[in-house]
Amino acid sequence: MAVKPTGVIRQLGWRNFFHLLTHLPSFVKLFSRLIKDPRVSSSSKLVVAGILAYVILPTDLLPDFLIGVGQLDDLAVILGGLKLFLRLCPSEVVQEHLKSITRG
Repeated sequence: MAVKPTGVIRQLGWRNFFHLLTHLPSFVKLFSRLIKDPRVSSSSKLVVAGILAYVILPTDLLPDFLIGVGQLDDLAVILGGLKLFLRLCPSEVVQEHLKSITRG
């Protein structure tokens, strides 16, 4: 069962899909700032290193030759790992970076 981009767009709706796309640069800025921030613990940063290792290394939960399904496990690890990383970061640090990003 392959995941089609049109199915994702249909599920989210065009408006939410474009809303997500327009916020991607802010997400990238937030995560890069949090990784560089010394107030964020090293153990939290290891979560991001684990995500990168999972994506780069050839070992997968589901093999990538299973078109669609093989990529879904990668997406689940990335999204779940980034969510965990945000939860492990001090909330005041995350809020501070969010405010500075939204100010420009």
